[in-house]
Amino acid sequence: MLFDDSYKTIESASEGIFRDKGSKFIAYAYPIRSELELKPIINKLRAEHVKANHFCYAYRLTPDRSVYRMNDDGEPSGTAGRPILNCLLSEDLTNTLIVVVRYFGGTLLGVPGLINAYKASSIQAIKASTIINKTINDVYEAHFDYLQMNDVMKLSKEENLQILAQQFDTDCILKFEVRKAQLNQVLSKFDKIEGIKLKYLQTV
Repeated sequence: MLFDDSYKTIESASEGIFRDKGSKFIAYAYPIRSELELKPIINKLRAEHVKANHFCYAYRLTPDRSVYRMNDDGEPSGTAGRPILNCLLSEDLTNTLIVVVRYFGGTLLGVPGLINAYKASSIQAIKASTIINKTINDVYEAHFDYLQMNDVMKLSKEENLQILAQQFDTDCILKFEVRKAQLNQVLSKFDKIEGIKLKYLQTV
């Protein structure tokens, strides 16, 4: 295999708490699929934690882990977002967001103290979550004639395709998901069935 077609993410939201000198750091970890999910999550946390001082976060996105962002939200540069991101990097997680909500306890923690607190709370949240392996899949639609249905269904069973939607009429449509690693093999089998049209939709 030329590339790794799986990645690690968390199964569901989790949280972790770290306290230091009266300050409270609550880390929330979320599985996310796109940057559009960030704002509603932050807004919800701001509404729940009206008296909190900072909402710092970091996330990584995409199966090849190439998209990431971090935000110190008013904390000294590099003391919040970066340590949170480092926790995602060290666990090799992607499609994951961690937001740390900080309540200031009146005593300054200094740069090392802050870095440690944001890191420790993020680690707690990751530990509380279930880490899962996901494969990178392509979604396709097969358009075919009713007469081809047996061949198509037999192929999808043989190759263990994940059927997302199906419509069997005079014109039939089968929407399926296939793991990238077995894509070429599946496509060449579809090629052997006459009169079938395949349409690529997206990679998930």
